Amino acid sequence: SNPFHSLSASIVPSVVVFSVALGVALIGVAEKEGLIQALDTLKEALSRITSFVVRLAPYGVFAIATHAAGTLSLSQAASLQVYMIVYASVALVLALWAVPGLVAALTPYTWWEVIGRMRGVLITAFATGNLFVVLSVLTERIKELVRERGRDPERASHFVEVVVPVAFTFPSVGKLLSLSFILFAGWISGYSLSVAQYPSLLAAGVASYFGATVVAIPFLLDLFQIPSDTFQLFLVADNVVGLRFSTMLGAVHLIAIALLTSAAMEGQVRFRPIALLRYLTITLLLVFSVILGIRSAFELMGHEYEGYNQFIGMQPTQNDRWPKVLETIPEPASDEDLALTDLVRILARGTIRVGYLPDRLPWAFRNQDGRLVGFDVEMAHVLANELGVDVEFIRVDREELVSALTSGAIDVGMSGIPLTTQSLERLSFSKSYVDETIAFIVRDHEREKFGSRESVQNLRSPTIAVPDSPYYAAKLRRYLPDANLVVVNSPRDFFGADEGTFDALLYTAESGSAWSLIYPAFTVAVPQPDILKVPLAYAVRRGDERMVELLSTWIELKHRDRTIDDLYRHWILGRVSDQSEKRWSVIANVLGWVGDEGPTPEPRQVDEAGPQAASENPRSPAPEPATPEEPGQGEGEGEGGGEGEKDADEST
Repeated sequence: SNPFHSLSASIVPSVVVFSVALGVALIGVAEKEGLIQALDTLKEALSRITSFVVRLAPYGVFAIATHAAGTLSLSQAASLQVYMIVYASVALVLALWAVPGLVAALTPYTWWEVIGRMRGVLITAFATGNLFVVLSVLTERIKELVRERGRDPERASHFVEVVVPVAFTFPSVGKLLSLSFILFAGWISGYSLSVAQYPSLLAAGVASYFGATVVAIPFLLDLFQIPSDTFQLFLVADNVVGLRFSTMLGAVHLIAIALLTSAAMEGQVRFRPIALLRYLTITLLLVFSVILGIRSAFELMGHEYEGYNQFIGMQPTQNDRWPKVLETIPEPASDEDLALTDLVRILARGTIRVGYLPDRLPWAFRNQDGRLVGFDVEMAHVLANELGVDVEFIRVDREELVSALTSGAIDVGMSGIPLTTQSLERLSFSKSYVDETIAFIVRDHEREKFGSRESVQNLRSPTIAVPDSPYYAAKLRRYLPDANLVVVNSPRDFFGADEGTFDALLYTAESGSAWSLIYPAFTVAVPQPDILKVPLAYAVRRGDERMVELLSTWIELKHRDRTIDDLYRHWILGRVSDQSEKRWSVIANVLGWVGDEGPTPEPRQVDEAGPQAASENPRSPAPEPATPEEPGQGEGEGEGGGEGEKDADEST
């Protein structure tokens, strides 16, 4: 509807449709010479700009590639080699057999004539990575071949001169093969495309690839809502293997198009069942052998799922002290103490008692060291430091939170507590410090069913697990009136259930992403365009407005000094500092331009896609969680350490 917006936003399919419509319309226009002359002048000017950019491009690509190579984690590099090896293998099968074999099965030309006589051109195309460089030589070789086999050599030769340049402007098989990167990018970021999305990918990809690949790939990543950060991985892979293999395959594609069309024009295309059956048999055997070989190679190399270990290995960003955690709720405050405000009692005691709920990842949980960590755990430390007191953490169940706050046994509840109408009846709350996004937690292969309002509401009587909160149940009943709601006390009741027991768990994207790192067979689905938010706040005793005012003002200050933003990036977006050994570098180790410690490594993202991502590898089996409710819980600490629970986790 707006071609200029499409041009500026690089919406390539819309540009292609507009250009085709304009070209067809101009055919019947009588006075078009002036426009064509002006467009020729504009084309020449744009070509000069393009030539200048092309001369600079190698430097830019080198800089991007070196930056990506220097900042890639080993797990990302291992994942990237999956794409490069598969891409190169598929390209070789297509270029050396599948495409020329099809020509040999349908036309008088043999496989050797297609590949053997063109091998010099194909080697040059592979070496230069530029199909345009070999276009003239390629055309001449094809003309020589059709003169030998064609019934009318001159007519066939002239036809080749027309077909090859026209076919060159269309996306080739070599170019389209890079569409597989979209599947790869979705796989590593937890946004795997469903089979139902493949036709859309193919249609959008063909239209997009009329333009440059570096424009088409970002557009497709955005179209299928895959994190755009993966585009840097594409630049690295494309420069290592993609450019050369796709160019060679593109040359074979042009050869096949020219030979098939010239043979068809002369009536030489024949459907020979025996030749086609032989071609299909060899193709299937080659594909099976390649798949088996690649699978065996990757099994020998091994690849361990790291999302779980990275998550439970998270450490605090600001506080190095181990927090004091009480296993039992303290005695209620006396009547005299209850007559005072919570702030007065905290300052008099010299300690703030913070209650935290189990099953509230990543707001409060135990890491692999058995240490209580999380977003709200760090916020509690910050609050205690600024008040000049110590902090004690007390684990409370959801039903104990109200009584513990009301009796003065704890001073504040801090562990991702949602602010709902029902909770306001029993407790007082600070202002919201962050919002959570309501989402569905589903098995990875069912993400598409819960990815949009239309698809969710088309489900017939799904069984949805919901937390023990009237707020979530009421929301779901309005959204899905026909759904069967099953209340669960903990997310582990959902993750530990047999497949088929539940269709989904109504939860939040932020917390669900943390759980999906522990259980990578599950992913987060946010139904578009219904982005519903739930505010999180800190709970205090009902009626203590002085404490509410203190916490609300303090939250505002933490927004202003970016403390909340930094903690959100660390605990929710998963940007964990890499604690591995610093890499050797020329700047540090040879030139000595920086200190002995070398350059500070870039942060490694556990979950680059943010709150809605599922895991690094949703297809890999999960290691045994220490306990689902507290991932890194030490032996003998908290609940769930019994033998029966361990067996249940192993079976999960």
